[in-house]
Amino acid sequence: MSWSVHHGESEKLANLAEVAFRAGRNDEAGDLYKRAADAELRALDSIGEEKPRTLGITAVSATSLFYKARAFQLAQATAYRYLSNPALPVFAVEQLRGLVQTMWAEETARVSGVEFTRDDVLVSVKGGEIVYGGAPLDLILTKVEEVRAMFYRTIEFIMNRPLRRRGAPPLDIQDLFRPWLFQAPPSSYQFAVRVQKPKQMELFPGSEISVEEVTSKFLEIVESSVTDPDGALQRLVPDVEYRTTFIKLARNLAPTGKSFSSLEIRSRARTDKETILLEPVARKLLSDVLKKLKPSTPLPPEAREEKLVGVLRAVHLDEDWLEVTVQDDGEKHIRVEKAGDAIDDVVGPMVNRRVTVEVTVTKSGKYHYRDIQSVE
Repeated sequence: MSWSVHHGESEKLANLAEVAFRAGRNDEAGDLYKRAADAELRALDSIGEEKPRTLGITAVSATSLFYKARAFQLAQATAYRYLSNPALPVFAVEQLRGLVQTMWAEETARVSGVEFTRDDVLVSVKGGEIVYGGAPLDLILTKVEEVRAMFYRTIEFIMNRPLRRRGAPPLDIQDLFRPWLFQAPPSSYQFAVRVQKPKQMELFPGSEISVEEVTSKFLEIVESSVTDPDGALQRLVPDVEYRTTFIKLARNLAPTGKSFSSLEIRSRARTDKETILLEPVARKLLSDVLKKLKPSTPLPPEAREEKLVGVLRAVHLDEDWLEVTVQDDGEKHIRVEKAGDAIDDVVGPMVNRRVTVEVTVTKSGKYHYRDIQSVE
């Protein structure tokens, strides 16, 4: 039989496996994923060397399906077999190496008694100051902190918690869910984030969403924030305050183009999902969306709008202010008031880093907060 017949059979079995997995029938899902992987291997055997891209896509698919079936030895054997093939395209080599490293990390964690969700998020930072396998430490620390904030916000949203404007995530959520950072194979610079499984597998009694779906929901929210904030995100996150928060967090992740040119987010195990690409144009798009979401208020008489570019030195949102240090004929410390609309997760990673703060300057010379963005 042809590649298309075997591959079509694999897709049908994989879809059935996903349905079984979402319904909590894990044993059935594992068996279906294994059968899907076997069908994909048969598809591989029918591919000629004149079709390297099809070979690469199918090899990654077979390895990923074995991985989902928790058949790690078969997954690694498949990956090694095709990594040794000189016809394999570069994209497939990178993805197979990533899957192998994911399995190594999972096997090591299992020995230590720590269990993780089956999927992880791979974050790649590219361009600008980024070199192969290396990046400025402060930039990567900021991105890790921003991804962590988005994960916890996703969990709180799934659990129907009220929007948190101040402080860290609730202790019960931190106790249940711990995002971990894993090394990822270098492309430009990459890191992987995976959520540790809690002992209690359900988010809360009666929930239809398992902890396994946290990563999926995270990816869905980030993707809809970037690609369709007025449509898909609004349907996914009807609450306007939560939606605004997600858009602000997504904007933080997007580059300005100064230190790096793009940030990519994808599921390493779910190779059928598109990569989420954030470029400088995404930052502008999200800023425009935020302006539409925030009710416009007329400027007071003789007030003016201004942008402060400097270092965010202090934040005290409970007292409704933040402080920016700018260079204007020497160092100048400016207190910006009425910063109550700011959210800890958004401004927290910016402390002691360069920012642009949009303000209204009143007739009396006071600065009132309107918006804040990082300057890499």
